[in-house]
Amino acid sequence: MTVDNNGLGPDKVVLVTAGASGIGRTIAEKFLSYGCKVHICDVDKTVISEFLEANPSATASVADVSNVDEVKQMFNELVELYTRLDFLVNNAGIAGPTAPVEDIEINEWQQTINVDLNGQFYCTKYAVPLLKANGSGGIINISSNAAFFGFPLRSPYTASKWALVGLTKTWAMELGPHNIRVNALCPGSVSGDRIEGVINRDAQQRGVSPQEIKNIYAEQSSMRLFVSPEDVANMAIYLSSALGSSLSGQVIGIDGHTENLSCKF
Repeated sequence: MTVDNNGLGPDKVVLVTAGASGIGRTIAEKFLSYGCKVHICDVDKTVISEFLEANPSATASVADVSNVDEVKQMFNELVELYTRLDFLVNNAGIAGPTAPVEDIEINEWQQTINVDLNGQFYCTKYAVPLLKANGSGGIINISSNAAFFGFPLRSPYTASKWALVGLTKTWAMELGPHNIRVNALCPGSVSGDRIEGVINRDAQQRGVSPQEIKNIYAEQSSMRLFVSPEDVANMAIYLSSALGSSLSGQVIGIDGHTENLSCKF
């Protein structure tokens, strides 16, 4: 029996930034399960090696998306390997500091913006000529439900995630005539090591237990849940497949419906 992958398969090349661990790895492995050719980048050689050992059909570059020279080199390697690109998943991002605005160090602000915003711009800038050459394709920006509300104690992170929504809408308008779709995914709290770190820092800043913070995060969702990396990956597949062929410029919450992100203390 022939499996219908809704337009995904070995003729599609996907680039996933920060794809060696966490949400990025789950997204990359989901595309691999559909038979796509997948290239990832990451800053950590060790996690890249672990990823490639588990997924030998994938390829990878060591690259920091906040460094434009490393981004250009990554795209050179991608083109040498595959000559084309069909989908870019702008997943790379860091949590940034957890602190009142007056206590955020300038270097912490700059680092968060450089990774979470500038990095997405650099990757998109160099991906678009390849997508245009195909006459079709897609870009998925991983934003956050922090883009729906203010997020106390997370100024640089929130700034970058709101900016990504504006860029998603703008790029969808620019690239739509070239049959290139651009969408943003806005996960809520995603189970994993990263959110545990955020929770611990938030708890320390507020002088409460991590479990109290975790309960508050869950209560911000109408469904009272933390989403899984698989939830995010499934939506990335949907948007990249024929099933999502008419969707562009969309900002999609994957969060059980966020009610608000304000502190309930």
